[in-house]
Amino acid sequence: MLDADIYGPSMPRLLNIHGRPQTVDGKVLKPMENYGLKVMSMGFLVDEETPMIWRGPMVMSALTQMLREVEWGPLDVLVVDMPPGTGDAQLTMAQQVPLAGAVIVSTPQDLALIDARKGLNMFKKVDVPLLGIVENMSYFLAPDTGKRYDIFGHGGARREAERLGVTFLGEVPLEMGIRESSDAGTPVVVSKPDGAEAKIYRDIASKVWSRVNEERGASEAAVPSIVFE
Repeated sequence: MLDADIYGPSMPRLLNIHGRPQTVDGKVLKPMENYGLKVMSMGFLVDEETPMIWRGPMVMSALTQMLREVEWGPLDVLVVDMPPGTGDAQLTMAQQVPLAGAVIVSTPQDLALIDARKGLNMFKKVDVPLLGIVENMSYFLAPDTGKRYDIFGHGGARREAERLGVTFLGEVPLEMGIRESSDAGTPVVVSKPDGAEAKIYRDIASKVWSRVNEERGASEAAVPSIVFE
């Protein structure tokens, strides 16, 4: 996991990892690790309350270093957590790495979908496949009554995915347990792996991986083969 949100890194708290990364030879960093995940984040290199008052070139340099100068070792997949918007982090990743695809996460209301559309269009312009859209904070279930409330509306991300012909990956509810476990550094897939919320995340991850394989197969099929007779 590469935390590319330079201005608001969240991985140290979310994964309950503390301390500074070690170096291999004084230059290359060793990634931090917890729950079987290798992680690198700017949050390991600066104090949590230190503001990152950096301009674009410094952000691009930091991301390149965290990508290229970290001893990642063999990986199944590298997930890059990008900040909202269409800024330096997204452009740097698109230019530096052959990204397998992008997942857009949005809440259901129209104001949030405006930014989601910008993200979708940006990735299209830089030829990054769109793996799908996730609707976050899709609905709220009251813990005492079980009644459902669509606080931010509902279905906006699904409708946008259908309009654009993009895969809709799933709905994540606004749920107190998710917030509490995330703040405590024990994500729900760790703290309650058999719970309903963990199943939602696993189902989304499964769909994303299927889309990655679909895009990989499509790109391989598009390459012409040279046959000598």
